[in-house]
Amino acid sequence: MNPLVVTIIIYTGYFLLGCVALAWGVVLPELATELHMSDVISGSFFTIFSFGMVAGAFLGGKYIQRFPFMRLFAVLAWMVCGFLMILSWVSSWQLLLILSFIIGTLNSIMFTIGHTLTASLHARRRSTMMGLGDFAYSLGTMAVPFLVTGLYLLDLDWRWPIRVLGVGLALMGIWAWFNHSSELDSYGGSSSKQHGKTLSYGPVLSQPVFLLMALAMFSYGAVEWGNGNWFVSYAQNGVGMDGEAARYSFAFFTGGMVLSRLGFIFLLRIVNLYVLMIGMAILAGVGGAMLKLADSTELMQYGNFMLGLGLGGLFPLILSNAMGLDQDSGPILSGIAVISVSIGAQAFSFITGFLAEHLGLKQAYWMIPIGSVWLTLMVLGFSYHLRLRSQQLQSTPAAA
Repeated sequence: MNPLVVTIIIYTGYFLLGCVALAWGVVLPELATELHMSDVISGSFFTIFSFGMVAGAFLGGKYIQRFPFMRLFAVLAWMVCGFLMILSWVSSWQLLLILSFIIGTLNSIMFTIGHTLTASLHARRRSTMMGLGDFAYSLGTMAVPFLVTGLYLLDLDWRWPIRVLGVGLALMGIWAWFNHSSELDSYGGSSSKQHGKTLSYGPVLSQPVFLLMALAMFSYGAVEWGNGNWFVSYAQNGVGMDGEAARYSFAFFTGGMVLSRLGFIFLLRIVNLYVLMIGMAILAGVGGAMLKLADSTELMQYGNFMLGLGLGGLFPLILSNAMGLDQDSGPILSGIAVISVSIGAQAFSFITGFLAEHLGLKQAYWMIPIGSVWLTLMVLGFSYHLRLRSQQLQSTPAAA
């Protein structure tokens, strides 16, 4: 068993899943026209996909320990490929919604396996390696618009990008299947006593450090996706920017996210973990506040960049260090993280839309700075309890 090869397979899966997650938005105009989807149905597609992610995170956290990890990763990849192929032939939006839930569920279980194996295979560089996995996912989201554009230039319709991604997942599944070993199952986040058993969320969430992790992840999802869904609309309809300027300003946010996901890996070598985590949370809080209080396009660009720079690396930093406290609960912690992010994204997007309907988008956008400040507070609390728990674990052998 070669840990490097297994890690590369997981990163390849993350890259392809990033492509799948964003492909819907890129092909949506053509897909909606062909299947006669209204705006409400199009919005429901993304909501149902997100519900699938929540369901997959819950199921993955509880049950993946019952199966060989790489074999399960491979089978799930083949299943996603199969459902993508079915989706590429659909002629009704009703079936499309059902398939979106199934694909979201399978994707999320694959993330849980990837998080668990990466954290266990690289215990000494857990934050770094999980951060690289997040970066691979980001590369997938950045690559898929180019894939779609290239296939459209060949006069192929929206169905072909879906099929290409399905083939990619099938090939990755074959690679994963033949790199399985029994040793990987013991690496999969658990002791031999735990392997093969169903895990429980209750005992984990009863611990303050992990409850704060869940709250921080909820805030992370709320701010990342809340800003992603609403900033361009806010900039145009609330502030009065033209469309091009609004999209250009938003690019500072995505650029900051990508830079953060790669940059924090190098900063960990020279900056204390707790200082880095708190500093990033404060940067996100200040950036979120600046977005609402800015009175010029330049300040909004700086705010977007600071928000992205603070947010990007927080997910792998928080999750990897939580897993370091309780490796046996790795799948559960991954499930909690994905569930919290998904619920936070859905809750804030819905609340912002509801407030925009009744108070106007300019007032509703206050949800973003509120969420970013709440994120800062939750990360401060998590960091405190993480340090406390780490000190207790380090002192236990000495006491014994």
